[in-house]
Amino acid sequence: MLKEPTFVPVGTQATVKSLTPEDLKAIGVEIFFCNTYHLYLRPGDKAIKKFGGLHKFTRWDGQLITDSGGFQVFSLGKDHNGAGSLIKISEDGVEFRSHLDGALHFFTPEKSIQIQHNLGADNIIAFDECTPYPATKEYAQQALDRTHRWAVRSLIEHKKLNKKLNQDLKLYGVIQGSYYKDLRQQSAEFICSQDFDGIAIGGVSVGEPKDKMRQAVEWVLPYALKTGKPIHLLGVGEVDDLFDFFGQGITSMDCTLPTRMARGGQFLHRTGNAKFNLKNRFKDQIMHIKYKNDQTTLDKDCQCPTCQKYDKAYIHHLFKTQELLGYRLMSLHNIYFMTHTTQLIRNALKDGTFEKLKIDWLGRL
Repeated sequence: MLKEPTFVPVGTQATVKSLTPEDLKAIGVEIFFCNTYHLYLRPGDKAIKKFGGLHKFTRWDGQLITDSGGFQVFSLGKDHNGAGSLIKISEDGVEFRSHLDGALHFFTPEKSIQIQHNLGADNIIAFDECTPYPATKEYAQQALDRTHRWAVRSLIEHKKLNKKLNQDLKLYGVIQGSYYKDLRQQSAEFICSQDFDGIAIGGVSVGEPKDKMRQAVEWVLPYALKTGKPIHLLGVGEVDDLFDFFGQGITSMDCTLPTRMARGGQFLHRTGNAKFNLKNRFKDQIMHIKYKNDQTTLDKDCQCPTCQKYDKAYIHHLFKTQELLGYRLMSLHNIYFMTHTTQLIRNALKDGTFEKLKIDWLGRL
């Protein structure tokens, strides 16, 4: 399991979009995140098991982590008080329709764990109910109680399968509780008391304001840190998040942002200009006309394969003409930026210079 601060790129369909495993290794990626819901629908977890599991299927020899599929299942719902038009929640699990063909499926905690064991990632996540924001406290309490019962069922099934299949997959339990302090702490206390291998903090990236997300993490982090186990923050990962959460003891976090930004022509870099707010300080748009004839690199200090060879003018041209190479070059750069920044944070935490580094990057502690 991960022991040092690690940024985890997302490879939803068992691929970090446009990049090969060799690319990922070359830019310092140690682990990436695959999505259980999507891989269950196609090509199917049983097919992947026949192929030898995700590692052999993808030709990736680093670590992998899969989610429970819960986030995608629950995101199909349209209201914030339970089931939306495509899902139906019961004590046993969740009935939902595929976004591909409308076929009916049913996930229980046991089935989610079985699917993840078939996929064979190194690290897996217990099935939980991801409560949308906002939610009434009454519903948030019901969802939380259900999540805790599902956590126990997930853990029992996981231990059974690890023993039966002679595997050593590691299971993260998920803290939920919406944006209610007492529910968050209630969840943290319960999940941290169970025999999970790691602790995941969930439900903090589903449409809520960023200050609320930070507050929710602050409420539960002391409980998670006391366990001494790896702590994964689900679905979070902007540049300032790396400093704020790794600096507090979070072990890992995953986010689609670097590759999603790359496909839209946004690149990560340090402007060094404190007049920009944090939201815009580290990103820019390559399709701006000012880059049409710009022969400088995306980031003058970057050592990624893209910045070692290509300039803004060429990448601007690729995006303007919708050439696929543009997406690939930008993805290489953005993920390298995140992994390299994380490595700087690792080193600074070890040598006692973290506060200086954070002020230098963010202009604040």
